[in-house]
Amino acid sequence: MRILVAPDKFAGTLTAVEAAEAIATGWRRQAPADELDLAPMADGGPGFVDVMHTALGGELLVVTVDGPFGDPVPASLLVAGGTAYLETAQACGIHLTGGERGEQATTTGVGQLLAAALDAGVDRVVLGLGGSGTNDGGAGLLAALGATADADLGAGADGLAGLSQVDLTAARARVAGVELVAATDVDSPLTGLFGATKTFGPQKGIPEERLPAVDGRLEALAAVTDRRLALEKGAGAAGGLGFALLLLGAQRRPGLAMVAEVVRLAERARAADLVVTGEGAFDFSSRSGKVPYGVAEVAAEALRPCVALAGRVLVGSREMRALGVESAYAVVDLVGEERALAQPAEALAELAARVARTWSR
Repeated sequence: MRILVAPDKFAGTLTAVEAAEAIATGWRRQAPADELDLAPMADGGPGFVDVMHTALGGELLVVTVDGPFGDPVPASLLVAGGTAYLETAQACGIHLTGGERGEQATTTGVGQLLAAALDAGVDRVVLGLGGSGTNDGGAGLLAALGATADADLGAGADGLAGLSQVDLTAARARVAGVELVAATDVDSPLTGLFGATKTFGPQKGIPEERLPAVDGRLEALAAVTDRRLALEKGAGAAGGLGFALLLLGAQRRPGLAMVAEVVRLAERARAADLVVTGEGAFDFSSRSGKVPYGVAEVAAEALRPCVALAGRVLVGSREMRALGVESAYAVVDLVGEERALAQPAEALAELAARVARTWSR
């Protein structure tokens, strides 16, 4: 059999590349004659650069930028074929904030990372959005590229208090002539009931009682820049970082679809007998632009069965099939939570070997 292995990261334990290799290792133990085709996936969030590097090759550049609270953090960008690929979570990710102080967290480091890509002489920059700990409407990014205002754009949502004027001239000049692409699977507008703050603010440490005030600050940012763009799908991605990129002329593209295109997922699925995907927690939110659902859709179009391996499986068989997945298997059910966290690669390999007994000919 030919098996296409196309997992996302297992958040906190394995990158997508490591997960794919672990699944392949376990599968070969049980079915050494099977041919395994590894296609690690991402949706624009953490792991995006790693996956693109695996697919495209190219040169990785490491720079130091300001983290969400101003402390220096390392971040990498991939330059391949005249395009730079950035992972914004490396500069402002929730893993750097601990899910706290969302009102103070800034996207300044993302702007610095984008500036480093521009300095590399590329003519196209793709920014993967996802996993951010920020909620500043991308104000920090704009400031890092030269935007000015009558408030502190680099101090998170807190710094936007009293904002009444923003000048984007220098920031727009800085990116002139370069194609910008915001890769995200979040459809949220910038503000409102389904906007960045109301939807994602609580997980970033913004207290419930503060949500209206913080949303109002992003509304003020939209009012002095472009209210129409604030309503666009994806404007609320990464705490409004999508909005800042739209202000600079970026085009928004679904991150998962972009990765699928680069790795030729549809073509490889048609050549396979079975598609295996996975992620840390497989639940019904997987339908919201997450990798397993996207991979399962591609498998269905290719008329190939798809199974999922996950750290945890939190859906029943009916919901699973609604997501296009034939069966889903959990690492914790096989080895327990303690070992799943302590030895994630080996535990996932053991699960893959178990699944191969059922699915390999």
